[in-house]
Parts: sequence; C-alpha cells; structure tokens
Amino acid sequence: MALTTANIAAELEAANKVGDPDADALVSDLIDNREVDGVNDLFRTIGKLSKNQDYHAQLPERLADFMDKAAADPPGWTKADVKAAEGFFDHHHGEASMLQGTVGLIGTYLSPTGAFTLRSTGRLGGVEGPGRRLSQSSRLFLDMGNKGAMTDGTLKANVTKVRLVHASVRQLHKKSGEWDYAKWGEPVSQKYTTGAACVFSTQILQALKNLGVDVSRDDAHGFICAWHYVTHYLGTPEKWLLPKNADAVEQLWNQARETEWKKTDDGLFMTEQAIKFYRDLLPPGVSDAYIAVTRVGLGDKYADMAGVPKNPLDLAAKPLAEGHKVVSSIGGGLFGGAAEKTVGVNPYKEVLGTASRHFNEIEKYAITHDQDNQPQMHQELNDGR
Repeated sequence: MALTTANIAAELEAANKVGDPDADALVSDLIDNREVDGVNDLFRTIGKLSKNQDYHAQLPERLADFMDKAAADPPGWTKADVKAAEGFFDHHHGEASMLQGTVGLIGTYLSPTGAFTLRSTGRLGGVEGPGRRLSQSSRLFLDMGNKGAMTDGTLKANVTKVRLVHASVRQLHKKSGEWDYAKWGEPVSQKYTTGAACVFSTQILQALKNLGVDVSRDDAHGFICAWHYVTHYLGTPEKWLLPKNADAVEQLWNQARETEWKKTDDGLFMTEQAIKFYRDLLPPGVSDAYIAVTRVGLGDKYADMAGVPKNPLDLAAKPLAEGHKVVSSIGGGLFGGAAEKTVGVNPYKEVLGTASRHFNEIEKYAITHDQDNQPQMHQELNDGR
C-alpha cells in the first residue's frame, strides 16, 4: 500500500519498529567476527565499482551476494524517471547540494529520535563534530547529481555503503544494551529513513521556494524521483518509498512534520555543532550568509526550533535595495564586488548562486581531508558525554 495522507501516521508508527533484516544480518556477522576494519577497506572498494564490474571478483562472497541482491532497480523505475531526476540536477545541483548540507542536515536534528541517534553515535558524527556527518552525507548529495550516476552503478553502490553504515548503528546499539526500544523504536528505523528522505527532498524544494528560486514542476518531480531511487538503495521496502510525485510528497510531509519535528536538547546541540563547523571554516561574513540562507530556507518557526541563530545578514528585515548592499559587501567581497541591484530583485538568489559554490568546496574538504574520507563502521559506540 502506497503512503497517503490517510495512512501516513499509522505507516510511520509501523516503520519505526522496522530495521533492515538483510543488512542487519550481514553487519551483525561482520561485527561478531571482528571484521570491521576490513569492511572499511571494502567500502572504499565498493565505491569504485560500477554495474559493469563483477562484485564476486573483488569482494568476499557474502558481501558480493548482498551487493548483487541490493543492486536491483526500484520497482517500476523507468528511463523517464532518470531523465526527470537528471533534469532537476541540470538546473539546481549546486543550490540543492548546499541546502541539503545546511537546511537538510539541520532539519534532521528536529527529529527527536534522529537527533538522539546522531548524538549517541559520537564517532559517526555526534559530539566529535559534524564534519564526519557532513562528509558522509556530502558524498551522496554531490554524487546523486552527477550525470550518469543513476545508470552507471556508482550512486547505488555509494548509497548501499550508507545502508550498511545504518545497519552498523542498529547492531552496535543492540549490542550495547543501552538503547531504549520502547521509547525510540528501532535505531535508524525505516521511519527515520523515510522522514529523512522527506527532509532532503520536499523540504529542500520548500527551502528553494522560500529563497525565491523557481523550480518547475517537472524538475520538482525529478528531485522526488531521485530520492525515491536513493531510499530504495537504503533498503526501504516498496510500501514506504516516497511517491514519485512532488505534490503528493509535499502533502505527506506537511502533515507528518507537525508531529515529527520538535525542539530537543539533542537537536539544539547538533545544530550548535554544525554552526560552529561553518564558522570555523569560513570568514564571518561568509558564514553569516549560510546561516541566513538556512534560516530563510527553514522558515523562522523551524529555524527557532532547531536553534539556528539570528545573524547580522537578516535580509528579510531590510528593504531589498538595502539588502543588496549587504549581500554585495559581506565577506570582504564574497560576491566578487557584485553590483548593487535595484528594488524588486531577490537578493537571496545571489547569495545562493555564489555561496553554494563556496559550500560545495566545504563539502569536498569534509570528504577528502581530516573530517573523514568515507563512511565507516565501528566496533563500539561512544558519544563522549
């Protein structure tokens, strides 16, 4: 049964009790046999494989068998879906990638279970800072917009790695004996995956709209198709996959969000860590731009719930012409000495156009430097508190 506004609440409640049996069995065995370090090396190998390569020639048999089974196309997936997804990224790849790394990641902190899970897995991006978390997610955000990524096998392989990381979190919590299943449901449950897919898809489309970026309906549907594809390879059963329709998913999320998003200490902590990460890497004016874009993208209601600070680049409080003076001068010429625009032109488009290029550089830094270069599995949990 497909997700609808009539059944979304009941389906999410059911999904909260479900993990990913195939991935969980594999990862549990790997952890029990103390093979995690070897698996991290295998993750790097998986990321280099394409659909034209033989998994069995390069991977242990049980992992190759899992990859073979996991490589099946989403039910009903078509060339038209690929074309629609690529159409969105042809027009909005940089902006969407930036907003997924700001609005999207901070949006996931508004899920109480999600924020607790992230904070409790410190080595996976909790108290040790959001750099590792950003690196894990950024690879996905950047790769899913690459031409051919949905046909050459690279995206499905990288998403399957994330699927195995999710399974490792579930198994480590299970083995720790500290997870409150009655309170939280299954760690990184199917509810979490479906909710995160909404945040990274329809919430990003809403953020683009809030920021004055026009996205055609065809492109919007294409973006939702892309996340339908990704969540399939994250191990989501067909009944909980997002419909390949932007209007339907927006209705589902608007309804579910009112009960799913809440202000929590864990969420505020994670947002604080993310803001610190941006400020540490960027000059003050530039980081102000990201914070402004995140606030406007989320909207004040949710930005306040998440703890996104109000900052000097508050364009919404200024006339457009004055706002453009601010945009043109922040960061000592962040915008290359951009000329002041006239009233009636949306200043956020200029913020997005240039800031997204800067942010994508941060994402690449997080991927390739000391923040972490691949998603990793661990033998134990440690949140550092």
